[in-house]
Amino acid sequence: MGDLAAMFNPNLRGWQQYYGPFHGSAMSVIWKHMNDYLARWMMRKYKTLARHKTRARHALGRLARRFPTAFVHW
Repeated sequence: MGDLAAMFNPNLRGWQQYYGPFHGSAMSVIWKHMNDYLARWMMRKYKTLARHKTRARHALGRLARRFPTAFVHW
């Protein structure tokens, strides 16, 4: 996760700083897309989450609560 955070955070931070003040509600679509991408990545990486989209999303939620500063949008 640390590698993904290091790779995506500069872009996410830039989008948030540029679009966030004026189009904050539009950013929710981007954050949802990013969370969906992370859930798909977890499904590929961990066999126990393969073919279990809901389980992967719940695991992602647990990660977000455990490491709230890992990604900009968490």
